[in-house]
Amino acid sequence: MVLNGFKRAFVKVGVLPFLLAGLVVIFSLAESRFMTLSNMVTVSRQATYLSVVTAAQMLTILCAGFDLSVGSSVALTSIVASLVMVSIPSPAAAISAGVATGILTATLIGLTNGITIAIFRVSPFIVTLGMMSVAHGLALLLSGGVPIFSLPDQLNQILGIGKFYGIPVPLLVAGVVVALIHVMLNHNRIGRYLYALGGNREAARLSGIAVRKYTCLAYVLCGALTGITGVMLTARVASGEPNLGAALPLESIAAAVIGGVSLRGGEGSVVGAIFGAVLIVLIRNGMDLMNISSYLQMCVMGCLLIFAVVMDQLRLSVKMR
Repeated sequence: MVLNGFKRAFVKVGVLPFLLAGLVVIFSLAESRFMTLSNMVTVSRQATYLSVVTAAQMLTILCAGFDLSVGSSVALTSIVASLVMVSIPSPAAAISAGVATGILTATLIGLTNGITIAIFRVSPFIVTLGMMSVAHGLALLLSGGVPIFSLPDQLNQILGIGKFYGIPVPLLVAGVVVALIHVMLNHNRIGRYLYALGGNREAARLSGIAVRKYTCLAYVLCGALTGITGVMLTARVASGEPNLGAALPLESIAAAVIGGVSLRGGEGSVVGAIFGAVLIVLIRNGMDLMNISSYLQMCVMGCLLIFAVVMDQLRLSVKMR
């Protein structure tokens, strides 16, 4: 009976709750600082950026695709926004123009991915892998491979460490983004169409859904959200970084899958994906507190991605029985 109950829970909610509970217990026993209030605040801040990218990544996975270029898109956003900011003397105008240009840059990357995948029917893996190289190369080319400093102080004070009624601005931005995506996916036809595309693309086409249009839209939205993340990360480090967000593709896909988003598309929720992002940040934070080597952490994250995919497949097998 206990085994059957475990199976039903696993099919319904996935592996996330079991992993989360187990890791909290392990890290709490191994490191006394893990469950302190100050550390939980640190975790929430760190999870902000990955959560937005995970939500963006989820939109493409729902359509049975994914975006490997999100990390390079963040880096290019950071460089373009920084170059615009340092070229304008007025801080207010510089920040406004830099933020707008940075988000537009990432949105154009998403649009390029979407058009190539939807119109020319090229594999998302090939397209986004190529775009990852293009965006990273442009970031290095424009910056000369070095960070861009001398950004307006207000950028860091507002978007980096600023608070609004006691709530950190990045956390507030992430909350608004996640809420809007949740509403879109659950209370709007766009969300229903994205789920339909991942569930059965041919059936969606026969039902009158503009398959190419909404596939492209998913990548455009992914690009825009990635741009928002790039701007917030730039504000956090107070500089334009050509190597910013390098780990985001791996971590965002792992977070989404652990959170119950199926790699086959058509299944998952943004709330689950965000909890997956929180789990990954918790793991990284716990390993940092335990002074685990960064090289070993890379191995752990890779193993976590493999584990997430295996669990996703196992969940499908149990569900179909």
